[in-house]
Amino acid sequence: MADIVVPARGSLRSRGAAAVSTYTLRPIGGLLPAERAWGIWLSRQIIARVMDTFGPSLAGTRVQQVDARLPDGRRVKGEWVYGPRTPTSEHRRSSTVSEAIYYVHGSGYAMCSPKTHRRLTSWLSSLTGLPVFSVDYRLAPRYRFPTAADDVRAGWDWLVEACDVPAKRIVVAGDSAGGHLAVDLLLQPEVTVSSPAALVLFSPLIDMTFALSLAREAIRRDPAVRVADAARLVALYHPGVDLAHPRLTLDVAGGAMLPPTLIQAGGAEMLQDDARQLAADIKAAGGRCELQVWPHQVHVFQALPRMAPEAAKAMAYVARFVAHALQDARAAKTEAG
Repeated sequence: MADIVVPARGSLRSRGAAAVSTYTLRPIGGLLPAERAWGIWLSRQIIARVMDTFGPSLAGTRVQQVDARLPDGRRVKGEWVYGPRTPTSEHRRSSTVSEAIYYVHGSGYAMCSPKTHRRLTSWLSSLTGLPVFSVDYRLAPRYRFPTAADDVRAGWDWLVEACDVPAKRIVVAGDSAGGHLAVDLLLQPEVTVSSPAALVLFSPLIDMTFALSLAREAIRRDPAVRVADAARLVALYHPGVDLAHPRLTLDVAGGAMLPPTLIQAGGAEMLQDDARQLAADIKAAGGRCELQVWPHQVHVFQALPRMAPEAAKAMAYVARFVAHALQDARAAKTEAG
């Protein structure tokens, strides 16, 4: 694919929104104790309100709730999302799906849900014409490691086995902590045997120690959150577990080759070096990875188009990437068959 023209400078609106966040979201995050029940509840309410205000779901989106069981008893919860331009959006989903996007939402393993991320999922569906299955994994602090990762794996198995979607016709996508969960999924031996067509990540979290983020914060502060606050939130997912655990510190460079990957990150956020490290590790393992760092953009800016006009251009590129990946997967099957 031809490289998109990532602007050299963020728009006035996105830079202004980042500045406002410095004096609103960033200090609020430091005041809310994530380890207290009321603190995590209020944090969830604030994040949900911000995402609904600056990234509302597309009008005409249809959602179908899923609550299913695999033969081995594992429960799968989530929702099928059909954007307004998706061919199946006006009709009930058939028993089989030929191609789909599997979405893993982020927000520190402790916040957000498929509902808060409907702007991203409905936009992905509308732009690609594909149904999006957004998994509703269980959240910390009530559910700890590896619950979220196990739920994400169950969702994958349900798509491939119960919905009969060929693995090579699935594009896995995720943001923030969902990026970590998505990479963990694709490194599992049973999944690498038949990996998806592609992987798309928005501002992925990879370094669970937050050492990369701390180094970035020393250069330039994230306008929306302090590194210490983010680390404290994520720690609710893995209390008492050594971060050297292979499901937490992922060996991407020494693991199985990941499918063709697109990573987009914001130039103003703390996780931009996580994105760079992940891209380098994917290439070290022999995979193909395209990294885009969008100047002056905040964490997962694609979910906040009213705050960041650049979101539309970024998402249009994601749609092209997905289309090319699935086209390549179809061509490979035709050659093999």
